[in-house]
Amino acid sequence: MNFIFRPPSMEDFIRLLQAWRFWVIGALIGGLAGAGFYAIFPPEYQAHATVAVSFNMEKAWPNKPDNELFYYLDRESRKVEEIAWSDLTLQTVTDQTGLDAAALRAGKLELSQPEDGGWHFYASDPSPIIAEKLASAWAEAFTSQVQQGLLVEVELDAARKALIQSPDDAKLKAEIGSLEAKSLAITPELQISISHSKNLSAERKTNLATYILAGSALFLALAGLGILFFGDRKSA
Repeated sequence: MNFIFRPPSMEDFIRLLQAWRFWVIGALIGGLAGAGFYAIFPPEYQAHATVAVSFNMEKAWPNKPDNELFYYLDRESRKVEEIAWSDLTLQTVTDQTGLDAAALRAGKLELSQPEDGGWHFYASDPSPIIAEKLASAWAEAFTSQVQQGLLVEVELDAARKALIQSPDDAKLKAEIGSLEAKSLAITPELQISISHSKNLSAERKTNLATYILAGSALFLALAGLGILFFGDRKSA
Protein backbone atom coordinates (compact mmCIF):
# COMPACT_ATOMS: atom_id res chain seq x y z
CA MET A 1 0.00 0.00 0.00
CA ASN A 2 2.90 2.36 0.73
CA PHE A 3 4.11 1.84 -2.83
CA ILE A 4 0.74 2.86 -4.25
CA PHE A 5 0.31 6.02 -2.18
CA ARG A 6 3.96 7.10 -2.12
CA PRO A 7 4.36 10.24 -4.32
CA PRO A 8 7.11 10.35 -6.97
CA SER A 9 10.37 11.78 -5.75
CA MET A 10 12.13 14.74 -7.29
CA GLU A 11 14.73 12.33 -8.65
CA ASP A 12 11.98 10.51 -10.57
CA PHE A 13 10.88 13.73 -12.26
CA ILE A 14 14.44 14.77 -13.08
CA ARG A 15 15.23 11.33 -14.50
CA LEU A 16 12.11 11.44 -16.67
CA LEU A 17 12.80 14.97 -17.94
CA GLN A 18 16.37 14.06 -18.83
CA ALA A 19 15.38 10.92 -20.75
CA TRP A 20 15.43 12.53 -24.22
CA ARG A 21 15.50 9.13 -25.92
CA PHE A 22 12.22 8.29 -24.22
CA TRP A 23 10.59 11.48 -25.55
CA VAL A 24 11.84 10.96 -29.10
CA ILE A 25 10.99 7.26 -29.30
CA GLY A 26 7.70 7.77 -27.44
CA ALA A 27 6.64 10.54 -29.81
CA LEU A 28 7.49 8.32 -32.78
CA ILE A 29 5.60 5.31 -31.41
CA GLY A 30 2.60 7.43 -30.46
CA GLY A 31 2.57 9.13 -33.86
CA LEU A 32 2.68 5.79 -35.65
CA ALA A 33 -0.14 4.52 -33.44
CA GLY A 34 -2.21 7.61 -34.29
CA ALA A 35 -1.54 7.15 -38.00
CA GLY A 36 -2.50 3.50 -37.74
CA PHE A 37 -5.74 4.36 -35.98
CA TYR A 38 -6.47 6.92 -38.73
CA ALA A 39 -5.91 4.26 -41.39
CA ILE A 40 -8.11 1.66 -39.67
CA PHE A 41 -10.86 4.01 -38.44
CA PRO A 42 -10.74 7.03 -40.74
CA PRO A 43 -12.98 10.01 -39.88
CA GLU A 44 -15.95 10.81 -42.06
CA TYR A 45 -15.79 13.20 -44.99
CA GLN A 46 -17.36 16.62 -44.55
CA ALA A 47 -18.60 19.06 -47.18
CA HIS A 48 -20.32 22.39 -46.77
CA ALA A 49 -22.44 24.76 -48.81
CA THR A 50 -23.01 28.45 -48.06
CA VAL A 51 -26.18 30.55 -48.17
CA ALA A 52 -26.09 34.35 -47.78
CA VAL A 53 -28.78 35.63 -45.40
CA SER A 54 -29.49 39.30 -44.70
CA PHE A 55 -32.19 40.40 -42.25
CA ASN A 56 -31.98 44.10 -43.21
CA MET A 57 -32.38 45.13 -39.59
CA GLU A 58 -32.25 48.89 -40.24
CA LYS A 59 -34.99 48.64 -42.85
CA ALA A 60 -37.19 46.28 -40.85
CA TRP A 61 -36.83 48.23 -37.60
CA PRO A 62 -35.85 51.81 -38.53
CA ASN A 63 -34.71 54.25 -35.84
CA LYS A 64 -34.42 51.56 -33.18
CA PRO A 65 -31.65 51.39 -30.53
CA ASP A 66 -28.92 48.81 -30.93
CA ASN A 67 -30.17 46.56 -28.12
CA GLU A 68 -33.56 46.21 -29.83
CA LEU A 69 -31.90 45.51 -33.18
CA PHE A 70 -29.84 42.71 -31.63
CA TYR A 71 -32.99 41.28 -30.07
CA TYR A 72 -34.66 41.42 -33.49
CA LEU A 73 -31.68 39.68 -35.12
CA ASP A 74 -31.64 36.91 -32.52
CA ARG A 75 -35.38 36.35 -32.78
CA GLU A 76 -35.48 36.28 -36.57
CA SER A 77 -32.36 34.09 -36.75
CA ARG A 78 -33.99 31.47 -34.56
CA LYS A 79 -37.10 31.51 -36.75
CA VAL A 80 -35.10 30.95 -39.91
CA GLU A 81 -32.94 28.32 -38.21
CA GLU A 82 -36.10 26.37 -37.44
CA ILE A 83 -36.84 26.33 -41.17
CA ALA A 84 -33.44 24.73 -41.81
CA TRP A 85 -34.37 21.86 -39.47
CA SER A 86 -38.05 21.70 -40.36
CA ASP A 87 -39.73 18.52 -41.58
CA LEU A 88 -40.44 20.05 -45.00
CA THR A 89 -36.81 21.03 -45.56
CA LEU A 90 -35.36 17.72 -44.41
CA GLN A 91 -37.98 15.77 -46.34
CA THR A 92 -36.68 17.41 -49.51
CA VAL A 93 -33.15 16.32 -48.57
CA THR A 94 -34.45 12.81 -47.85
CA ASP A 95 -36.14 12.62 -51.23
CA GLN A 96 -32.86 13.49 -52.97
CA THR A 97 -30.48 11.38 -50.91
CA GLY A 98 -32.54 8.51 -49.50
CA LEU A 99 -31.43 9.20 -45.90
CA ASP A 100 -34.22 9.59 -43.37
CA ALA A 101 -34.70 12.76 -41.33
CA ALA A 102 -33.78 11.04 -38.06
CA ALA A 103 -30.34 10.15 -39.41
CA LEU A 104 -29.88 13.67 -40.74
CA ARG A 105 -30.70 15.21 -37.36
CA ALA A 106 -28.50 12.67 -35.53
CA GLY A 107 -25.26 14.36 -36.56
CA LYS A 108 -24.97 14.07 -40.32
CA LEU A 109 -26.00 17.70 -40.75
CA GLU A 110 -24.59 20.69 -38.88
CA LEU A 111 -25.48 24.37 -39.21
CA SER A 112 -22.87 27.05 -38.53
CA GLN A 113 -23.19 30.85 -38.19
CA PRO A 114 -27.01 31.13 -38.12
CA GLU A 115 -27.10 34.95 -37.96
CA ASP A 116 -26.74 37.82 -40.41
CA GLY A 117 -24.29 36.81 -43.14
CA GLY A 118 -23.13 33.50 -44.56
CA TRP A 119 -24.86 30.40 -43.23
CA HIS A 120 -22.71 27.28 -43.61
CA PHE A 121 -24.49 23.97 -44.15
CA TYR A 122 -22.20 21.07 -43.21
CA ALA A 123 -22.84 17.43 -44.07
CA SER A 124 -20.80 14.38 -43.01
CA ASP A 125 -20.68 10.87 -44.42
CA PRO A 126 -18.15 8.06 -44.99
CA SER A 127 -18.60 8.72 -48.73
CA PRO A 128 -17.35 12.09 -50.03
CA ILE A 129 -19.91 12.01 -52.85
CA ILE A 130 -22.82 11.60 -50.42
CA ALA A 131 -21.41 14.30 -48.12
CA GLU A 132 -21.29 16.75 -51.03
CA LYS A 133 -24.79 15.78 -52.17
CA LEU A 134 -26.19 16.19 -48.65
CA ALA A 135 -24.68 19.65 -48.14
CA SER A 136 -25.88 20.85 -51.54
CA ALA A 137 -29.39 19.43 -51.15
CA TRP A 138 -29.79 20.88 -47.66
CA ALA A 139 -28.69 24.39 -48.63
CA GLU A 140 -30.91 24.42 -51.72
CA ALA A 141 -33.95 23.01 -49.87
CA PHE A 142 -33.51 25.60 -47.12
CA THR A 143 -33.22 28.46 -49.60
CA SER A 144 -36.29 27.28 -51.50
CA GLN A 145 -38.38 27.02 -48.31
CA VAL A 146 -37.38 30.50 -47.15
CA GLN A 147 -38.01 32.06 -50.56
CA GLN A 148 -41.48 30.51 -50.68
CA GLY A 149 -42.11 31.79 -47.17
CA LEU A 150 -41.04 35.30 -48.19
CA LEU A 151 -43.55 35.31 -51.05
CA VAL A 152 -46.29 34.40 -48.58
CA GLU A 153 -45.16 37.12 -46.15
CA VAL A 154 -45.17 39.79 -48.87
CA GLU A 155 -48.68 38.79 -49.97
CA LEU A 156 -49.86 38.64 -46.36
CA ASP A 157 -48.44 42.10 -45.60
CA ALA A 158 -50.16 43.56 -48.67
CA ALA A 159 -53.49 41.89 -47.80
CA ARG A 160 -53.39 43.22 -44.23
CA LYS A 161 -52.73 46.74 -45.46
CA ALA A 162 -55.61 46.40 -47.93
CA LEU A 163 -57.89 45.20 -45.12
CA ILE A 164 -57.25 48.44 -43.24
CA GLN A 165 -58.80 50.30 -46.16
CA SER A 166 -61.67 47.81 -46.49
CA PRO A 167 -62.27 46.29 -43.04
CA ASP A 168 -65.50 44.57 -44.09
CA ASP A 169 -64.11 42.82 -47.16
CA ALA A 170 -64.89 39.13 -46.58
CA LYS A 171 -62.74 38.03 -49.51
CA LEU A 172 -59.69 39.80 -48.07
CA LYS A 173 -60.31 38.22 -44.66
CA ALA A 174 -60.49 34.77 -46.21
CA GLU A 175 -57.30 35.41 -48.17
CA ILE A 176 -55.51 36.57 -45.03
CA GLY A 177 -56.62 33.46 -43.17
CA SER A 178 -55.32 31.24 -45.97
CA LEU A 179 -51.99 33.08 -46.08
CA GLU A 180 -51.59 32.96 -42.30
CA ALA A 181 -51.96 29.18 -42.45
CA LYS A 182 -48.99 29.06 -44.84
CA SER A 183 -46.94 31.72 -43.05
CA LEU A 184 -43.49 30.90 -41.66
CA ALA A 185 -43.63 34.04 -39.46
CA ILE A 186 -40.43 35.47 -40.96
CA THR A 187 -39.85 39.10 -41.83
CA PRO A 188 -40.58 40.06 -45.48
CA GLU A 189 -37.46 42.27 -45.44
CA LEU A 190 -35.22 39.19 -45.28
CA GLN A 191 -33.03 38.51 -48.32
CA ILE A 192 -31.50 35.14 -49.13
CA SER A 193 -29.41 33.66 -51.90
CA ILE A 194 -27.17 30.64 -52.39
CA SER A 195 -23.48 31.54 -52.42
CA HIS A 196 -21.99 28.11 -52.94
CA SER A 197 -23.78 24.78 -53.43
CA LYS A 198 -22.25 23.33 -56.60
CA ASN A 199 -18.94 21.58 -57.21
CA LEU A 200 -18.34 21.16 -53.48
CA SER A 201 -15.23 19.49 -52.15
CA ALA A 202 -15.40 17.03 -49.27
CA GLU A 203 -12.50 16.61 -46.86
CA ARG A 204 -11.91 14.46 -43.81
CA LYS A 205 -13.42 16.02 -40.69
CA THR A 206 -10.08 15.50 -38.92
CA ASN A 207 -6.79 15.38 -40.79
CA LEU A 208 -3.95 12.87 -40.37
CA ALA A 209 -1.67 15.37 -38.62
CA THR A 210 -4.18 15.77 -35.78
CA TYR A 211 -4.25 12.01 -35.24
CA ILE A 212 -0.44 11.84 -35.21
CA LEU A 213 -0.11 14.71 -32.71
CA ALA A 214 -2.87 13.30 -30.51
CA GLY A 215 -1.30 9.84 -30.60
CA SER A 216 2.12 11.20 -29.65
CA ALA A 217 0.75 13.32 -26.81
CA LEU A 218 -1.42 10.53 -25.43
CA PHE A 219 1.34 7.91 -25.59
CA LEU A 220 3.89 10.20 -23.91
CA ALA A 221 1.43 11.17 -21.18
CA LEU A 222 0.48 7.57 -20.39
CA ALA A 223 4.04 6.31 -20.64
CA GLY A 224 5.31 9.13 -18.42
CA LEU A 225 2.72 8.36 -15.77
CA GLY A 226 3.58 4.67 -16.01
CA ILE A 227 7.26 5.37 -15.45
CA LEU A 228 6.56 7.59 -12.46
CA PHE A 229 4.17 5.02 -11.00
CA PHE A 230 6.05 1.80 -11.64
CA GLY A 231 9.62 3.05 -11.85
CA ASP A 232 12.30 1.95 -9.40
CA ARG A 233 11.82 3.55 -6.03
CA LYS A 234 14.05 3.80 -3.04
CA SER A 235 12.49 2.31 -0.01
CA ALA A 236 10.86 4.92 2.20
